[in-house]
Amino acid sequence: MDFIRFSIERPVAVIAAVIMAVLFGLIAVSRIPIQLAPDVRKPIVVIGTNWPGAAPSEVEREIINPQEEALRGLEGLDIMTSRARTGEAEVTLEFGVGTDMAQSLLLVSNRLDRVGDYPDEAGEPTLDTSGSDDSPIAWILLTAQEGNTRSMPTYGDFVEDIIKDRIERIEGVSAVNVFGGVTRELQVVIDPRRLARFDLTVPEVVRILRNENISLSAGDVEEGKRRYVVRAEGNLNTVASIESVVLRSGFGSGGSGRVRVGDVANVDFAFQESTSRLRFRGEPGLAFNIVREPGANVIQTMESVQEVLAELREGPVADAGLNMRQAYDETIYINGAIQLVTQNIWIGGALAAIVLLAFLRSPRATLVVSLAIPVSIVATFVAMAATGRTLNVISLAGIAFAVGMIVDAAIVVLENIYRLREEGKSRREAAYLGAKQVWGAILVSALTTVLVFVPILIMQLEAGQLFRDIAVAISVSVLLSLVVAVTVIPALASRLLTNGPQKKITLWGRDHLARGFHRAVMAYVRMTVRFRTLGIVMVAAIAGGAAIATVTFLPRLEYLPEGNRNLVFGLIIPPPGYNLDTTQTIAERIETVAKPLWEANPATETEDGTPTIDNFFFVARPGATFVGASAVDGARAGDLIPVLSRPIFAEPGTFGFMTQPSLFGRGVGGGRTIELNISGQDLEDILSVAGQAAGTISQLLPRSEGHQFRPIPGLELGAPEVRLMPDRLWLADAGLTASDLATTVDAFNDGLRIAEITVGAERINLMLKGDPGLQLGQRTQDIGNYPVVTPSGQIIPVSALADVVVTAGPTEIRHRDRLRTVTLEVRPSDDLPLEAAVELLETEVVDVLEERGLPNGVRVTVSGTADQLSQTWEAIQINLAVALIIVFLVMAILFESFVLPLVILISVPVAAAGGVGGLALLNTFQTQPLDMLTLLGFIILVGIVVNNAILIVHQTLYHLRDEGMAPIDAIEEATRNRIRPIFMSTRTSVFGMRPLVVFPGEGSELYRGLGAVVVGGLSMSAFLTLLTVPPLLRLCIRAPVEDDEKLGSPAPAE
Repeated sequence: MDFIRFSIERPVAVIAAVIMAVLFGLIAVSRIPIQLAPDVRKPIVVIGTNWPGAAPSEVEREIINPQEEALRGLEGLDIMTSRARTGEAEVTLEFGVGTDMAQSLLLVSNRLDRVGDYPDEAGEPTLDTSGSDDSPIAWILLTAQEGNTRSMPTYGDFVEDIIKDRIERIEGVSAVNVFGGVTRELQVVIDPRRLARFDLTVPEVVRILRNENISLSAGDVEEGKRRYVVRAEGNLNTVASIESVVLRSGFGSGGSGRVRVGDVANVDFAFQESTSRLRFRGEPGLAFNIVREPGANVIQTMESVQEVLAELREGPVADAGLNMRQAYDETIYINGAIQLVTQNIWIGGALAAIVLLAFLRSPRATLVVSLAIPVSIVATFVAMAATGRTLNVISLAGIAFAVGMIVDAAIVVLENIYRLREEGKSRREAAYLGAKQVWGAILVSALTTVLVFVPILIMQLEAGQLFRDIAVAISVSVLLSLVVAVTVIPALASRLLTNGPQKKITLWGRDHLARGFHRAVMAYVRMTVRFRTLGIVMVAAIAGGAAIATVTFLPRLEYLPEGNRNLVFGLIIPPPGYNLDTTQTIAERIETVAKPLWEANPATETEDGTPTIDNFFFVARPGATFVGASAVDGARAGDLIPVLSRPIFAEPGTFGFMTQPSLFGRGVGGGRTIELNISGQDLEDILSVAGQAAGTISQLLPRSEGHQFRPIPGLELGAPEVRLMPDRLWLADAGLTASDLATTVDAFNDGLRIAEITVGAERINLMLKGDPGLQLGQRTQDIGNYPVVTPSGQIIPVSALADVVVTAGPTEIRHRDRLRTVTLEVRPSDDLPLEAAVELLETEVVDVLEERGLPNGVRVTVSGTADQLSQTWEAIQINLAVALIIVFLVMAILFESFVLPLVILISVPVAAAGGVGGLALLNTFQTQPLDMLTLLGFIILVGIVVNNAILIVHQTLYHLRDEGMAPIDAIEEATRNRIRPIFMSTRTSVFGMRPLVVFPGEGSELYRGLGAVVVGGLSMSAFLTLLTVPPLLRLCIRAPVEDDEKLGSPAPAE
């Protein structure tokens, strides 16, 4: 079927099909989820298990090790890491990209069911698909209203039960994490003297309370028409029920006395001891953040969140005497980024239309070509919705890049129609012949552009998810533009172009320059085509120079752009063993620096040019403190990093990170962290190697030059620790066991959890505690004075039953793939490319340590972003080679020759040099590293820069075969005819993409480098293709002989 003729004869059908495509596109765009960027992170499952009061080594032995044993070998599992900290265990399972998480969650749950015999005080494991390192979409702060004197941490239950519960019901919200609060508990505070009076011990009280706290089903009883459920109900969920529990009764043995809990203890509701402190702009407060579900529409989710926050703010929050303020909103950045790229699409389209008008000098012709832009773009949304892509900055940038490419095919068709009209052919004849002559060339051009993305579409790496969005957007747009070019353009041209001879409008100055350029190019072509040696020398010089320039000036690699969100986040790690008061003091030093900056609000900067702060908060915890700040001028948030970093290191031995959260990386370090993992079984050996590595890193990448570094969990064996070494003989003489001693000390020092009980609709802990007065002003040696009640009623100090030793123990034990691991997380300064930093660490740290000799069982590996960088770089190199092969084969099919595609591929090194030049030019105005998204520009260039050469070769063969011209004449005529469409399509592409490179703003750092590479490569190749392809063609084609013409085969290479 002749689609070109059909579209010319049935214009109404064509217009109706276009309207339908646009309609479906508008419907699709309203259904596509909106995000900042595609989800490139690997899916994870986090297993959390609480064991109050347990030491890290106990948590590792009793919880982590059994869980890791059960979970090993899971299908699709890439990395398993775990952390054992005081009172909690966390196992993180990282799966490969594309894993079915519903199936994985089921497998994980089934495997965990195999783990039994958890400690009595340990809770049930919980599963979550978001971890503490996931970036939240919002931070919300709560402070007390004026006149509210209640302690802010005591609102923890209010936030958990009212606010968190309500927000987590919102569709798209994965988790709400609360900071700075404490929860209520029911405390049984025992008096050792009263225990001794009744010959009771702490373990006995614990055992009896646990046995009494029951709720059992005992079957059912039928009577008449009814069935009664029998239950044994003995829940201890009120003060009275606990006080009335009988610890000992003398009636069974002939006595007359009973001892109840109320006789030996005080029972009441109280709040847990605070383990963290939060301040917001100098005032005590609470904070919570909101993490979205993967794939959720962030804009819709945030709209729902803000509606709920408004209801809570006016209702329960105000009634509780609190103020609520949103300190960070990711959708502000997302909206700004999407508005900017949408603006760039409109401006790029307008510039492309202006360029067309300047070339065609006909508003009607310009209108015909310009219609290809909205039709192709809007219809692209249908394909995006069908393939499950999201509407984000990356996919919209792909569409913005496609704006210039979309009109290429339409330009070639219309320019040919226009040329035939100038030769005197009728509108319908010119429309038909104009499209028919070039449809093969534009088909191959579209295929080369699209097929280079095939390797990217099947790339199973994190960065591959980003590439996929651009690939889908550009590929679909270009394919649709091809359909538009051979159907809509001829149909409209046959109706809209003016009747009669075409009038040529002259633009003084521009036309003179164009004619001069045209004459110069044709003079060069005539010389190099007629003198082969000169042609070979010129081509070799151009191609060789381009290749050398590319290799010489190609910058070092980065992984992914980090973005410029209006949030600065810091993590401060003090030396092991620092208490909460000390970590708060460290945080308050940063607060002191920040205070003048938030007091200067609403000014955007202080007198010395420092950006002012809009929001500032910190959460101090014994093991670490984190700080958050946002700037009044969001674009300058990054300038706050050096200001807020200075006070961190005033405390000796303190490590810290202060960064803007990355758009793509997990954790504080974001997308530029290199992880040096020292793994093994013996902690002392691991820490020894880690200490050597840390010393070398501190010298190689000093903090004074902007490099940041932190050990996870630390470089010392751990925090100061008081160990009780039981004396078995003394314990036996006292009628006690080591377990009795540990239980008693636990109760008096930290409190012992008896059970989790339900009070109303609230789940709280039932705790057994000692007299709080024992812990006031205590020193390490005072542990030995804790009272231990024996079964005979004696009160003996701990020191009489055990040796009290002050030593050190780990604050956290970390595993990576089941091996104990200390990770040195390094974030090089922005001045040092990530690739260079990785090479430095591998040669100066890893290789040196291995040469010195590592202890048995200890190994050193590099992971994190460094690992992703090497994998992605290898994949891109392979994809580039595959793309070149695909382009070569597609052209071989079109031209029935394996030689002519080689001629066309000469434009690739020329374009690569132009891409490097475009990147270098951009770096003279602002820093733009060669990240993986920027590198994608070179793959895109492979598919599009060959289009100009295809036009020349295709037109040459047309003159040679169909019009019987001599080879030299055919080459010269083809070059003469194709100069205008080549420069028209190149300029429309360049001007269509230029706004992406030129206009700064939110999200522009994601695609700016890619745009510079493509614009530079296109600009360079458009000119140099005219200088390299004609001389090479002269070497490869000759006039067809009679037999060749009968066979219909192409001219063979000489």
